[in-house]
Amino acid sequence: MKNIQLVVFDLAGTTVYDNKDVHKVLQFALKDKGVEISIDDANEVMGIPKPDAITQLLEKKKYPSITNELIDSIHHTFVERMVHFYMYDNSVTEKPGVTETFRKLRAHGIKIAIDTGFDRIITNAVLKRMGWLENNLLDVSVTSDEVERGRPFPDLIYKVMELTGVADAKNIAKIGDTASDLHEGTSAGCGIVVGITSGAFSREQLSLEPHTHLIDNIPEILAVLEIN
Repeated sequence: MKNIQLVVFDLAGTTVYDNKDVHKVLQFALKDKGVEISIDDANEVMGIPKPDAITQLLEKKKYPSITNELIDSIHHTFVERMVHFYMYDNSVTEKPGVTETFRKLRAHGIKIAIDTGFDRIITNAVLKRMGWLENNLLDVSVTSDEVERGRPFPDLIYKVMELTGVADAKNIAKIGDTASDLHEGTSAGCGIVVGITSGAFSREQLSLEPHTHLIDNIPEILAVLEIN
């Protein structure tokens, strides 16, 4: 088994099934202020802190007056809609094999963390729905509003290291479905940086970003870590 002490997973598109749901809510929140964006526009900013994503989209669409108040208002709408979605929508589920993979990692003494471009309010709604905390399958979770800089910067990984007591990033595997996930893991110096191709970005897109491995589904991480 490779010398990995901690695996850091992303949420939507990586461990949680996402049918462009985050994209659609981002579309709605911006349309509420008269800004039309496409699914492809939204996909370009997946993985980064959502206030940053909103700012980038407003700039792309050349919104005439971008203020902190405007960004906060759009983000508030986004958070409200996302929390409601994760609490009540029947389509919300983990991706295939996630719980089983978490259990196998646990059985081999490997710590498990979640990091995400969501803020704490949305993340808590997701984690409650998934039941991973109640089943003792997570050590920690860190959200974009709990660090100074979100993805693609390494701050989320550094915070996870602090909370779990893992001193060397080379002993960490980072897994995510966006370019920003891969840049985050690489900039933090993670020993293994894995792109999952069944989320927001395709295999072709992820192959162009820094990574050590590409997988189609979460259980494949076990083979990467040489766990039977």
